[in-house]
Amino acid sequence: MKNSLSKTGLSLSQAQSISNLCNQTARDIQNQIDSINNVTKSLTIDGNVYVETVGNPIPENIVELLIEKSELHATQAFLMENIKAKKEMIDSIKSEYPDFNLDEPKRGDLKTSIHISPVGEEFGLSQLSISEYNEMLEVEAYASHIGQFIHKNGVLDKLRTELPRIKTLEWIEIEDKKKTPMNVVVHHTPEQLLNIHNELAAKHRQYEQRVNYYKAKIKDLTTLENARIARLNAESLAESNAHNSIVNNEYYKAYEEYERKIELLTQEFEAKRQDRIKEASELRINVDSRFQKVIDKFLSQLN
Repeated sequence: MKNSLSKTGLSLSQAQSISNLCNQTARDIQNQIDSINNVTKSLTIDGNVYVETVGNPIPENIVELLIEKSELHATQAFLMENIKAKKEMIDSIKSEYPDFNLDEPKRGDLKTSIHISPVGEEFGLSQLSISEYNEMLEVEAYASHIGQFIHKNGVLDKLRTELPRIKTLEWIEIEDKKKTPMNVVVHHTPEQLLNIHNELAAKHRQYEQRVNYYKAKIKDLTTLENARIARLNAESLAESNAHNSIVNNEYYKAYEEYERKIELLTQEFEAKRQDRIKEASELRINVDSRFQKVIDKFLSQLN
């Protein structure tokens, strides 16, 4: 926006006051011009003259009035444009935003630790050789079926429990109210059943021990593998934590330096801006010679 602002001339308050006086004076001239008409109207009644319209012909100094009015408006426009220009200049400086052209630090690549899930006993089972796996199937079958036969409620257990209660002679009623003796032949003796029980129990213990061996081996293999996995997970986590700690520390350090530079540059920018605002605030309106006469007239009134 074009302006006549400089270090010397009218102050803003002087310019505003003179602008107001220009406006008031021009308005008075306009009121005078608006009252001009072509005729005077009057009538006489009973010897008395009554004026209906007061005549106000174009004054002899109409040219001077129009020139003066034009000068007043031109001067006011000049003053208001420069008042506006000064305000816009100050507002423009206040609205400026610093551009420091500094790249914000970027964080380096972070490392993600690996996490291997623990294994179940199916892993330990898979580590057995084919021969071991087949033997395990075999001894489990022997231990299971021998155990079913000799343990509580098994066939042998029921036989041993029942044997002492068997009667060698029983009666059966074939015809109504007529009993017939039934011969009962006992197949086993308590000693035979006990011997069979002891023999099978020994075999069961033998197979059961082997089953327990494989169960313990599977559990140990699983535990060892999970311990190995836990170590790998811990090593990976420690490695990633150490790496990420270095990356983060470098980033935080760089960002602190970046913020320090931003703060310093902001302070420098703000100091310069305040100086520019002060300079703009001190600007005055350098009066163009064509408006000097009107301004001098009102300036003398202000003084």
